Amino acid sequence: MTLARVWTASAWLRLAGLLALGVFIALSHAPFDLWPAAMLGWALALAVLTTAPTLRAAMVAMGALGLGYFGFTLRWLVEPFLVDAATWGWAAPLGVSLMALRETLFWVVAVAAARLIGAGRLPALVLCLTLAEALRGYLFTGFPWALIGHALIPMPLSQLAAFGGPHLLTLLLLIISAGLVMLARGRWWGGVPAVLAGLALPLLAPGPADTVDGPLIRIVQPNAPQDEKWDPERNRVFFNRMMDATRADPVPDLIVWPETAIPVRLDYSWPELEAMADAARGAPLITGINRVEDGQYYNSLIVLGRGAQVQDVYDKSHLVPFGEYVPFGDVLKSLGVRGLAPSDGGGFAKGLPRQSLIDLPGIGAARALICYEGIFAEEITVAGARPRLLVMITNDAWFGEAAGPQQHLAQARLRAIEQGLPMVRSANTGISAMIDARGRILASLPLGQAGHIDAALPPALSPTVYTRWGDWPVMLLVLLGLCATWGAKRRGHKVAA
Repeated sequence: MTLARVWTASAWLRLAGLLALGVFIALSHAPFDLWPAAMLGWALALAVLTTAPTLRAAMVAMGALGLGYFGFTLRWLVEPFLVDAATWGWAAPLGVSLMALRETLFWVVAVAAARLIGAGRLPALVLCLTLAEALRGYLFTGFPWALIGHALIPMPLSQLAAFGGPHLLTLLLLIISAGLVMLARGRWWGGVPAVLAGLALPLLAPGPADTVDGPLIRIVQPNAPQDEKWDPERNRVFFNRMMDATRADPVPDLIVWPETAIPVRLDYSWPELEAMADAARGAPLITGINRVEDGQYYNSLIVLGRGAQVQDVYDKSHLVPFGEYVPFGDVLKSLGVRGLAPSDGGGFAKGLPRQSLIDLPGIGAARALICYEGIFAEEITVAGARPRLLVMITNDAWFGEAAGPQQHLAQARLRAIEQGLPMVRSANTGISAMIDARGRILASLPLGQAGHIDAALPPALSPTVYTRWGDWPVMLLVLLGLCATWGAKRRGHKVAA
């Protein structure tokens, strides 16, 4: 079917095809990682969108495409609602649908803006989509999940994230897809350079990881299902699993337990902390735990030292809306609305991002991250002293055992590339991993398996361009490109379709 016939086909057939195209593009993300689906799918999408006869037709087409894409990539969002299915199961389809619609609206606005700025032609659409993807990480508390550029994480192109972060990857993928469209339209002068660049950039792939002789890190994974994690009859089993892993020989230089690993609050946990310190035999131990200070509840990470002394504390600063806190909570609480993971106080308080560096004796400073915080590339860099590593503790049991944990791991790999720092990742049910500064997984534990891994900490690289400048260079490039496209339209110059 030619593109002209797409717009003369029945509306229902057209919408079904665009929904299917969105799902096809989504196959480029974990766990499938079919990156060619992204390049080919976006080439077809860009061709369809730039031939839409009206603004309304283009917006409806993008709406259908986005709902297919986000509905599929975010399907794991049903899992948190099913942990307590009797209470929340009814809301699972609604939650996924609303999130898919929310993210799709960014793309619909991008299509409308492209029409206004550049008559909907390829350059304007590529640039507006890149800008929309960036805004997804900032507006309405942000949710930069399943970004277009995340499809390139398994590819050598991902190394370019050290220069421009995830939005540079989005821009490059869309440029390559636009190049395929231009080739199909016989515009060789624009298509050939874009496609050749896509073929040449794999030369950026790093070589095999070197053998390292860094500090020995023990990453512990208890495999506690979310519906059993707080069960008084089961949580002792999971605690004992982590204790057995901690006691194992040899004594490492650092031990890392996952998010909320201890089933009691910090102010009531002295017996557990004392047992943990004894089992660690002098090694510092990181663990997730809930704590209370001045009547505020925090989702925290602590560094436990000799004598069960808490040597450092980090409180999670970017909380999950409607999970760890409820926006306008006082009003909604009066109506009986609460979060999926509420504390006894009704919700967690935000920590201070500037306190995100923790000191690890014998190793150095580490940038602490708790679960959801790891998806925000723009929030990772800390002003001042450069850390030696990234430490992420997470409880991906909320996400089930399919797409969610694997997509979360993929983003962790990208954070390591952007920062040029290795990452130690401890996940309650998996996937725990040692990731080097090029995003390569050096050691890991699969989903649904209890145990631990011992791995040497890889070296840190020099500070990357992204750590110095963040998203600004790419966003400036996009804005300049939009200004040029708008100027060309105002002057009546023809912009490449």
